[in-house]
Amino acid sequence: MTKTLKHLPRRRFLQAGAAAFAAPALLKSTRAYAATPTLRIGHVSPRTGPLAGFAEADDYVLKGIEQAFAAGLENNGKSWNVEIISKDSQSNPNRAAEVAADLILGEEVDIIVAASTPDTVNPVADQAEVNEVPCITTDCPWQPYFFGRNGVPGEGFQSTYHFFWGLEDVIYSFLELWDASGANSVVGGLFPNDADGNAWGHPELGLPKPLGISGYDLIDPGRYQPLSDDFSNYISAFKEAGCEIVTGNMIPPDFATFWAQAAQQGFRPKVVTIGKALLFPSFIESLGDRGDGLTSEVWWTPNHPFSSSLNGASARQLAEGYTAETGRPWTQPIGFKHALFEVAADVIRRAEDLEDPEAIVAAIAATQMSTIVGKVDWSDGPMNNVTKTPLAAGQWQKTGDTFNLEVVASYGIQGIEQTADLKLLS
Repeated sequence: MTKTLKHLPRRRFLQAGAAAFAAPALLKSTRAYAATPTLRIGHVSPRTGPLAGFAEADDYVLKGIEQAFAAGLENNGKSWNVEIISKDSQSNPNRAAEVAADLILGEEVDIIVAASTPDTVNPVADQAEVNEVPCITTDCPWQPYFFGRNGVPGEGFQSTYHFFWGLEDVIYSFLELWDASGANSVVGGLFPNDADGNAWGHPELGLPKPLGISGYDLIDPGRYQPLSDDFSNYISAFKEAGCEIVTGNMIPPDFATFWAQAAQQGFRPKVVTIGKALLFPSFIESLGDRGDGLTSEVWWTPNHPFSSSLNGASARQLAEGYTAETGRPWTQPIGFKHALFEVAADVIRRAEDLEDPEAIVAAIAATQMSTIVGKVDWSDGPMNNVTKTPLAAGQWQKTGDTFNLEVVASYGIQGIEQTADLKLLS
């Protein structure tokens, strides 16, 4: 079957279009003649919608990155300007794919980066893969990134690379937290019918199998639709089974609905450990006293022993800079958004030919560096195109009017110290 132009990768389409329609004198890239050529980075993030908490610090991070890039980056003895073009996915996978396609085909970016759950990361990476554009992503467990994109172990992807932790790290962290809690071993599961929920609840690749091996009984009533307004069936199932622990992966509005209905229906678990929804201080504060004692994964804190390869700032300096500039408490995605551009800068400096996407991809694959979130090294990962960063578990503990995210389980990760003991929900 003959491929239509719609299905041609961007690089091939542009080459074919130039050959067919351009005059010979115009075939060469105009930037080849510029005194200081410009490399374009596309950035996709959920600025609005239910995932907007992941992008709360984008303006602050991008401002710092643009300052770090202001003098240009050197590649093979030549200085390159770097332009960042940022687009809002609106927390919608279809919109994420749309803006990624616009960045690739309209803006003709040289590299595309994205973060913030599979709803953003996967459609952006898929657009980059089909158009053969170098892509770096983060802020999504590697299983929904890899298997959610139909990745084949041993083969992986051509143009797209990812760094973050995996569900195995969540499980280790959560088990250490629960083992220390004294709660019974019956766990209620809340998994949405989306890429994250289907990965977390997968019988083989998600939480059920390792929890069973560790002696926990997972009560999983099935997938719920995101933005559900009724969790009564789940609450009834958890109460009937005697669940003292609740876990899962939810967006903030869904957890708020569940947690309010749990109170109304007299369901009082001792430990609630939810991924995604409980990451952000603004959301915890919105829950009032019922936010006190909730637990979640911890990707990054001001106490993490890492620093930026761009400006030398420590994790604490980056976090405190955000608070000083905005008046808001630090959030975990700050570190990973910054690290995305650390990796991009490192790749730009090392690529053999910044005019060649394959050379940029080769530089990404060869990355071995320290960032503000830890080591990024794609020669050392659980799967092709994936490398991991450390993970701990934490609890929101209220002191006076302030909520603090304390590390309560780190299962021996070097340099990441426990900062408080776990307390049960009252």
